[in-house]
Parts: sequence; structure tokens; C-alpha cells
Amino acid sequence: MIQHIVILMSDTGGGHRASAEAIQEALSMKYGEALQVELVDVFKAYTPYPFNRFPAWYPTIIARGSRLWGPGFRVSDGARRMRALVGAVYPYTRSAFRKMLRDHPADLYVSVHPLLTMPAVRALGRSRPPVITVVTDLVSAHAFWFYPKVDRIIVPTEGACQRALRFKVPLDKLKVIGLPVSQKFSAPAGDKLALRAQLGWQPEAVAVLVVGGGEGMGPLFEIARGIAATANGWHPLQLAVVAGRNEALRARLSAVQWEIPAHIYGFAANMPDLMRAADLFVTKAGPSSVIEAINAGLPIVLSGALPGQEEGNVRFVVENGAGLWAPGPEKVASAVRQLIGGGPEALAQAAANARRLARPTAAMEIAEEIARYLPVKA
Repeated sequence: MIQHIVILMSDTGGGHRASAEAIQEALSMKYGEALQVELVDVFKAYTPYPFNRFPAWYPTIIARGSRLWGPGFRVSDGARRMRALVGAVYPYTRSAFRKMLRDHPADLYVSVHPLLTMPAVRALGRSRPPVITVVTDLVSAHAFWFYPKVDRIIVPTEGACQRALRFKVPLDKLKVIGLPVSQKFSAPAGDKLALRAQLGWQPEAVAVLVVGGGEGMGPLFEIARGIAATANGWHPLQLAVVAGRNEALRARLSAVQWEIPAHIYGFAANMPDLMRAADLFVTKAGPSSVIEAINAGLPIVLSGALPGQEEGNVRFVVENGAGLWAPGPEKVASAVRQLIGGGPEALAQAAANARRLARPTAAMEIAEEIARYLPVKA
């Protein structure tokens, strides 16, 4: 008998969808047609205004309101505060969650978004199927993630596990597995020179891959220009810059007369190949980007982080020797010089440190853990 799993997510940041799709992929690879796995963007498809606009507003909120993110994170980050806030909003969204659950009945629900878990559990009522939370923030996960009435909470790191314990989650409900990322980011590295030839990159020059997420967010133009300017005449260097869906940024980057070889991309479906061809990765401290790079054994320069929420990601990378924290274009250029100027040994050591942190089988292990909670059917 086919069993049905629904993954609750929302496109408020690329990480939630990426994690949901990685879990869906792993469940399909592991169990095939025995499971039907469905993704539901709850905010967009069901919740009333203004919640249904959160996915569309998210890039603007991050771009313009990042200074308020930290205070908001800290003020709301507590078990009692979490329950009070969700409890205050839940009457307004109750009917939306109940409709979502009627439209998408399941043998098991998986939540990969902190704001969806508690309302979904409440809407399901007492005689409910299992609910599993998969936490997609690496370390400094908000209290909203840790609703203890679910059946299982899967966390990516020991740091996230310790936060869960601080919020009174019973230890027997927690399991540290890792952050789920697509299998394509965990494939063997292969021949880097052959891959560079396919991409049209220089075979020997150090390759710095610069990304700003799917929306091309942050001062990506200034970061790329700063790296190119500081590298000119100093070290054989090439840039690969991914502008994502930001076509205006892509056009602006493409119009530059670059001092060094530069490869400009829009939304890159071949990101795993770009990572395997690169020597150094410059990115914002989003959890999926960090773990994808770590699984690829790629040293990281972190160019920015959301206050509160992503600060733990910075510590995770820096304290484990997998990269450097360099907020802002000038510091990014300096960090790139520092890592490359240390010679091949410095990059090799940072790459080895990244590989030591890697959990390339996390998605498959999460799939196995989810399957353990499926009800047995005659």
C-alpha cells in the first residue's frame, strides 16, 4: 500500500525549499513508489494576508530590514514567548491550516519551517498522524523550531541539539543527523581540470566562486569587483559570479571590463559543478549554501549573515577552520587574499577542515528516520 508524506515548507528563503526537496529526493531514492511525497508551500497557498505574501516579500525584508532581524529574533526567542506569539496568531490562521490538512491528508507530516509546526500540530488535533520537524538552521536555531509535542525533531549539529535542550525538548525526541542537501552536492569530486575545460574556465588559475543566493541578494557586484581589483597583478585568479534570478545584476556584471578572467552566470542549475570546479566559495551564511560547500570540500568566505539566526553558522565555519568571516566587500577581498596568499597549503587545509564537517548522507539518513515513524498498515 502506498503511504503519503506531506512536507510543510515555504519559500521564505531558499533553504526551506532546498531542504524539503532534498528530503523528497532521498525518500524517492530510498523507497521508490512505496511512498508518495508532496511539498506544500503553506504560507503562499493557504494562509490569509499578510502571511500569504511572506514568500514574495522575503527578499525585500532581508534587503531592507536586516537591522531589525536581530532584535526581532532575540525578543521572540524563548519557549514561552514562542507559545504566546503562535497562540495569539493561531485563531486567525486556524481555518487555513485545517483546510490545508483536509486538502493534503497524510500518513505522516514533515515540517521544515519553524512557523508551521505548532499550528499544524494544533490543527491536526489529538488523534493525529506522526509529525516530524527537520531543523534547517545549523546552530542558532530559533525557539519556534522546538515545539516539543511533535514526535521527532531532527537537528543538523550538536549546537542545535543543545539549543533544543535549553528549550526543554526531551532528549529522546532529538536526533543529530545533519542538514539535508541534494545528492548532487554530495557526488564525488571527479576531475577538476576536465570540469573546468567543460565550463570554459582557466585550467590553473585559482577559481573564486561568488554567489548571492537564488535572488542575487547582497552587495554581490561590489564584492566581485573588490576581489578582481585586489587580485589584479598579484596572483593568477579567476572569478565565477552567480547573479541568480537578478537579471539586472547579471547585465551589470556582464558589462564590466574585468581585470581578471570572469565567468558570469544567471540562475545556475549546474551549481554542484561550479562548486567542484572552484577553489574558494564566497557566500552569505545561509545554512544550505554553507553545507553544500562543506560537502564539496570547498573553503568558505562568509560575506554576511542574518543577525541572530545565522550567527551560529558563522561560528560553525570559522571555529572549525573551514573559512573566514568577512562582512562587506572590502573584508571579503582581504579574506580572499589571506586564504590564497597562504599558498596551496592554506586552501588545502581549509578544504580538509570542510570535508571533516561534511555529512553527505544526511538526507538519506533523514529519509530512513522518517520512514521509521510511518504507521504500519495491514
